[in-house]
Amino acid sequence: MLPADPSHTHANLRFLLVDDHPAVRQGLNLLLESNGYTPGVEAGTRSDAKECLEQAAFDLALLDLSLADGSGLDLLADLAEHGVRTLIYSMHEDPGTIDRALRCGANGYVTKREDPGVLLEGILGVLRGERFVSDRAGLSLDEAAGTSTADPLFLLSDQERAIFSAMARGESNMEVAEKLGISPRTVETYLTRMVNKLGLANVRTLRKFAINGRE
Repeated sequence: MLPADPSHTHANLRFLLVDDHPAVRQGLNLLLESNGYTPGVEAGTRSDAKECLEQAAFDLALLDLSLADGSGLDLLADLAEHGVRTLIYSMHEDPGTIDRALRCGANGYVTKREDPGVLLEGILGVLRGERFVSDRAGLSLDEAAGTSTADPLFLLSDQERAIFSAMARGESNMEVAEKLGISPRTVETYLTRMVNKLGLANVRTLRKFAINGRE
């Protein structure tokens, strides 16, 4: 458990910076250093980030959503499994993306058009165990409040959507695994996550929902 004021342990905190733009990662490290934090470990892709997670422990990940090898949303489960809190730092400001990120496990969301001070505020908030949504991201969510979405699949990551689409075509787990270049066991893991996100009873119900468009 972190102390109430993480500023007292700045030097002990470890950051993972996941963004496909080297200049952004450099800027984030300059911001961290100038505020007393230790520079973070940089990763430009999902695969790089996963490798970093296997090699070291981190307290907080600053995560972009648009990566060269897919969506940052697909990293959220891996980060959570390693006990890493996540603050999304993204150019995406649409309410669907923000809500989807938070529902998928992000601890906070800051848009890239906001002042660096907002990002620092978000870092402190998330390190304290709070959920932090910046004013700009919050305004986007507020404007969309009360507007129902016709697509419940907005909760799913890009990889999960691909698997859902394959299920809708009647493809087996083995066929999905071969097409996506992952193992059948990984497909099963994704299916379990999808069942939980969509509030369904089991994988059988999920498959029926994919094929028929209803439970």
